[in-house]
Amino acid sequence: MHTEGRSIGSVNVIFCSDSFLLDINIKYLNHDTFTDIITFDYTDQDDFLSGEILISIDRVKENSKTFHVSFTTELHRVLIHGFLHLAGYKDKSIKDKELMTSKEDYCLSLQPKFFN
Repeated sequence: MHTEGRSIGSVNVIFCSDSFLLDINIKYLNHDTFTDIITFDYTDQDDFLSGEILISIDRVKENSKTFHVSFTTELHRVLIHGFLHLAGYKDKSIKDKELMTSKEDYCLSLQPKFFN
């Protein structure tokens, strides 16, 4: 499998609660806020993605209601978001966030091909 010209190496996806991810956010990122995802990039070679993607199922559920999408669609978006971070995409600036969102939308548009 390839993503953005790279192969997937070792990627752990950890599904957790809001409180668990909040503790991680405080401990490692000094952010005292809830979040839907934290990605730790362990990539040490340019061609293999490696890392950990931690996802709060509580946030995904809440965000799916907020954005009026299914839980599955929101979960897929968050997973894609994590893999895009591992591929080197950022989302801190408006321009970077717009690019990230367009990449997420493109990947989500492929869903019918893979899930039918």
